[in-house]
Order: sequence, then structure tokens, then C-alpha cells
Amino acid sequence: MTSIDLSEDPLALDRQVCFALSVASRSVIAIYRPLLEPFGLTHPQYLVLLALWERSPRSVRDLGQTLRAEPATLSPLLKRLEALGYVSRQRSASDERALAVSLTAKGRRLRREAEKIPYRVVERLGMEVAELEQLHAVLTRVIEATR
Repeated sequence: MTSIDLSEDPLALDRQVCFALSVASRSVIAIYRPLLEPFGLTHPQYLVLLALWERSPRSVRDLGQTLRAEPATLSPLLKRLEALGYVSRQRSASDERALAVSLTAKGRRLRREAEKIPYRVVERLGMEVAELEQLHAVLTRVIEATR
């Protein structure tokens, strides 16, 4: 087994992966806040819509698996999205225990406006798309390693 060298102080805050991820996450989500506000959306609600723009309808269970979120976390998000008119929720005809979430016409129209958001985020970050793609690949590896 190879030894792991974590420097003289393995507890130095500025060397902690968890700290860097936490600050980066909060900072990037803060960039989204003013972009989503005109639509009445929070970042978690935006993530739900991204999943639904890929495929709709989806079960709450499928959304939870895709977003790695618990149903108890999703329920208030979905209620708020429904109140905004972006989604509808209905019991599945084939399984009454399952709740199907679908985009409404308003939710589908929102996608055209939302397509501008990633471009604004990239501009705001001031990074090359290739750098962000590399970062995404590394973060995906981190996510897979924690499963």
C-alpha cells in the first residue's frame, strides 16, 4: 500500500477538500440566486426543473434518485413549483402510491428563458468552458467515490 502524504498539518483548514467544496458550492449557488429570482425559483427548485426538462413526467422517486434527494426534501419543492404553475403532480394511474410530476405549459416555456442561465454563470465565473468541464469531471468522480 502506498503512503498518503497530507503535509505537516493534515487538519489545516485551507487544505481540506470539504472546506473548498463547501465554499465553492455556496459561492456558485449565490451566482444563480439573482438569475433565478425573476422566475420565483430557488436553486433546488431549478435543479428539479432541469431534471424535468430532460424527461417529463417523472415519479417523485425517480426525481429523488436523479437529484440524490429524499422525498421529504422534494415534497415542499414540488408543492412550491406547482403553486408557481411550473409543474403538476398527479397520482400514477398504474400505481396509486406513486406520484407523477409533469411540466405544465408554463414550465415548458420557462426552459427557453432558463437556457440563458448557464451562459451567464460561465461569464460570471470568468473561467474557460474547458476548465469547468474538467472541474465537472473531477467532481463527478468525487460523487461516485462517495456512493
